[in-house]
Amino acid sequence: MTYSLRKTAGGIGVAVAALLLAACSTLMGSNDKVTLSGANEVPAVNTTASGTGTITIAADGSVTGSVTVTGMEPTMGHIHQGAVGVNGPVIVPFVQTGNVFTAPAGAKLTETQMAAYRAGNLYVNVHSATNPTGQIRAQLKPA
Repeated sequence: MTYSLRKTAGGIGVAVAALLLAACSTLMGSNDKVTLSGANEVPAVNTTASGTGTITIAADGSVTGSVTVTGMEPTMGHIHQGAVGVNGPVIVPFVQTGNVFTAPAGAKLTETQMAAYRAGNLYVNVHSATNPTGQIRAQLKPA
């Protein structure tokens, strides 16, 4: 079977488009599905509280997403800079609406914070009056 130049060029065009689409999704950043638990806190917290959500870190450092918690009366939630097993400073304070915590509009990581994210050294945690340093936590893991 013989293909014309036109069909071959079309096939190459489709292949190039597929590669560009794959590259764009990589450049767009990462969606981190998070599951927060007391076992991930430092020190670990014995609690039945939990949380789930999705945090998106775009290639330019923009942060979007939210976390919903259950089994606790939350007081605040944040993204912190810190490796697994290490507590660190707040870098993105969330907006709280009941048991839902959302990244504020315009939230953006610095280059240093992006490097920490790529190294797996950012985490989300939610605090309560019972556990003011954090009741549940999940590490953010880039794709």
